[in-house]
Amino acid sequence: MDNPCYNLQVDKRSATTLNPAQQAAVNHRDGPLLVIAGAGAGKTRTIACRILNLIEGGVQPTKILALTFTNKAAKEMLGRVLEFAGNTRPFISTFHALGATLVRENAGRLGLNQHFSIADRDDSLSLIKTAIKDSGFDSKSLDPRRFLNAISREKSQLVTFEQFAAENRDGEPWPRLVTQIWEHYETTLRRRKTLDFDDLLLRPVKFLQAEPFALAAYRARWHYLLIDEYQDTNLIQYHLARLLAGPTRNICAVGDLDQAIYSWRGADCRHLLRFAEDYPGAKIITLEENYRSSQTILAAANQIISKNVNRVEKNLYTSRGVGERLSLIVGQDEREEAELITAAIGQCLTSGVPAAEIAVLYRANFQSRIIEESLLRAGLPYRVLGVRFFERREVKDVLAYLKAAVNPDDLESWRRIVNVPARGLGKVAVTKFLAGQTNSLPARQRQKLATLQQLLERIARRAKQGPVAQTLSYIITESGLANSLKNGAADDRERLENIQELVSLAVKYDEQSPDDGINNLLNESALVSDQDTLDLKPAPAVSLMTVHAAKGLEFEQVFVTGLEQELFPHLKFASEENDEIDHEEERRLFYVALTRAKEKLHLSYAQTRTIFGRTKFNQPSEFLLDLDVDLFENLNDAS
Repeated sequence: MDNPCYNLQVDKRSATTLNPAQQAAVNHRDGPLLVIAGAGAGKTRTIACRILNLIEGGVQPTKILALTFTNKAAKEMLGRVLEFAGNTRPFISTFHALGATLVRENAGRLGLNQHFSIADRDDSLSLIKTAIKDSGFDSKSLDPRRFLNAISREKSQLVTFEQFAAENRDGEPWPRLVTQIWEHYETTLRRRKTLDFDDLLLRPVKFLQAEPFALAAYRARWHYLLIDEYQDTNLIQYHLARLLAGPTRNICAVGDLDQAIYSWRGADCRHLLRFAEDYPGAKIITLEENYRSSQTILAAANQIISKNVNRVEKNLYTSRGVGERLSLIVGQDEREEAELITAAIGQCLTSGVPAAEIAVLYRANFQSRIIEESLLRAGLPYRVLGVRFFERREVKDVLAYLKAAVNPDDLESWRRIVNVPARGLGKVAVTKFLAGQTNSLPARQRQKLATLQQLLERIARRAKQGPVAQTLSYIITESGLANSLKNGAADDRERLENIQELVSLAVKYDEQSPDDGINNLLNESALVSDQDTLDLKPAPAVSLMTVHAAKGLEFEQVFVTGLEQELFPHLKFASEENDEIDHEEERRLFYVALTRAKEKLHLSYAQTRTIFGRTKFNQPSEFLLDLDVDLFENLNDAS
């Protein structure tokens, strides 16, 4: 096989040689390896070439496991590998998709079937609300999100319900209350053969810890483990990696502490800091050459991040040239800030910058509204990233039909589709059906329920016989969804197009067995992350998004807005107990924002801003004050 990453030291895609640091990471064979990969330093290319180098060196592709955090990153990595190696397919996956695979392969021993359901956050919140009600409380007076976050936090720390209950059932009031709600929630999940996101990692880790023979089998399956974005691992992901790496210690971790921005999700960047302690003798390689941004942008990024204490020292550089200086936009209030940003975007478009190469980033979602209004008035094309394809109501409806058909225990999915489209089944009929009291209903109601049950049985049979895309088409037609949307308003026709797009998306699973196709589609739909924001019909438009959502993306021109003290850095990070760590994360978040830009950075703030009805005079963000004035253009003109 002609492997362009092996010996020739060439990446065919970019037609450039790997730099010495990248090549060292690619050539490393056995033993632990830590790659500190700066922003834009070509880490995906390096990981792909490392995988190919292992294959060229005689490692079977099926012996390689590569893990990352988003479907987008996993697909990009797989695409790079397949580009060079044809149909060579290592196991490249997200952590949660790997967890789903481990659960399905051991479903019987875990008290599940292969078609267990995965509860997304909305599903989990709904179950928590039910648990609150079943516990005798008013769901309106207790916030379901608080309970779900508490349960998720415990599970991500490898704590099961049984362990938590043993320690807290007779403890303080709040832990006792969590125990009570969690017990109802857990009972419902198990009865409905459903796992939530955290279970997808907790259950397999607990299983592998308790079953040494199963653990040995997986270690024998995967001899080489690569983990991208290692700084984003939480405790349970960290333990899963440690389990799979085993005594051979053939683990390659790639990450960047300077881009660790997910502590609020349980990520612990200390896992990266202590890699050398966990794996004594590990080789450590730092990728500092940036292929994305100009030197001016990198100078700004380096100045910002150098003030953090908890980091691995590095200094990004590039051969792309100095580039344009930064611009500073100052508005008297948020409306003028938005108007000045809009005017600058108009100038970019006039000068030939494609709209798709322009991004407006903000710290908090509420900031987008005023910018949207300004762009709309100016007639400039834009899109707000954040609404994911699989979160659209109509898409979730179709998938709920599929889940209810293949997993009859998934009553949450059944409840979702019982009146989609409308069947005239009221709350009483639904409640009695769920309670097993269908016989007490009037004959007309019983017939409607029976008709729905027959439809689900037909869908289940169909699902076993053909590709999942055909099953989805069958659902859309036979359920009556197509007819109900076809004759509706413009919004309904758009919803119809979306569910037709779902069928098109599912075609990629047609070569798989029906069971595998269903499982993989449901995995994909349930496990999309913030960075997997799916816009299946991209348009030439300016992108508006939070900085968190922008991680992993790049644009020619980037506007970072709302750079005011207590907004960015955010107020909540200035008032918590671990102030130093949180403040460093805000600085890392700003660093991520800066390094999204390839050609030009525009930084902006408003001197006054109205939030929650209160107008406040703002100090410029301390981050702005940390930048050398020489990096800016026309700074004296800003007021």
